[in-house]
Amino acid sequence: MSKIVFISTLERTEQQQWMTLLTKLLPDETIVLPEMFSVAEADQVDIAIVANPDPSILQQFENLVWVQSLWAGVEALVPSISQHNQQLEKSKQLQLVRLLDPQMAATMAEAVLAWTLYLHRNMPQYATQQRQKLWQQLPCATAQDTRVTVLGAGELGLASIQALLQQNYTVSCWSRSQKNIAGVHNYCSLQQLPEALANTDILINLLPLTTATKGLLNKPLLANLPSGAKLINFSRGPVVDHPALLELLDSGQISHAVLDVFEQEPLAEASRLWQHPQITVLPHISAPTNMNTAARVVADNITQYRRNQTLPTTVNLGQGY
Repeated sequence: MSKIVFISTLERTEQQQWMTLLTKLLPDETIVLPEMFSVAEADQVDIAIVANPDPSILQQFENLVWVQSLWAGVEALVPSISQHNQQLEKSKQLQLVRLLDPQMAATMAEAVLAWTLYLHRNMPQYATQQRQKLWQQLPCATAQDTRVTVLGAGELGLASIQALLQQNYTVSCWSRSQKNIAGVHNYCSLQQLPEALANTDILINLLPLTTATKGLLNKPLLANLPSGAKLINFSRGPVVDHPALLELLDSGQISHAVLDVFEQEPLAEASRLWQHPQITVLPHISAPTNMNTAARVVADNITQYRRNQTLPTTVNLGQGY
């Protein structure tokens, strides 16, 4: 029976839930915490399942072939694994696999649609009017006349785009490489990004956090949005320059922002983002991992690997996703 190491910084109860589920789904494997391995046993381990692992613990397992993350975002793991691989021969490079769960894509699509409707149908303004006891109907464009641009066309982005198309929004997307999505205006390359924003009423950020995307949505770029445009950030906090965003909200260039992710989480109590009247703060809830479906995906990946030594889709460490 093979041994797999489970490395995490999760609370004990959540960690045990994951291990119990995975053990049930992988009856031919033994899933063990790192402190239970001797040095000799650690040398025999080829798979690690991880959730926010301490990199120094990961390095104790020198003969790992691949690391399966329980999260879709792997930006915290990429630097340590890249550094680890610099010391290895090309044939022994450690591979990283992020969670690709169709349920997560469906959950993100629901969130994107829900908060797009929230902005499209003027719900923030009506909430303000209620507090002011103000009875006033606001103009509302049709879905067809509302231009929604999705940044990022990976699994989460594609599912979100389809949900928006089903509601008849006019949808564009921007991605690093060319995409050809039916019914969607496809932009690619940094050169086309300002044009994409200039034709946007609601901007939805689903880009992964990489060295190329950190701080990408800065003041010069966001200034391309039409006056009164709105922003949803469901990817990672550092993709958005928050001081620049606050300036653009104060000036009215951007009329509202829905923020679900932040550079520091939980968001600090002293942050101005909490109190800004044109910001909706969410506690990182747009696409939570579903433990049951995610465990099935991880188990299927490992079963396939044991059967024929075929790795799941791996992360391009140079690109960061």
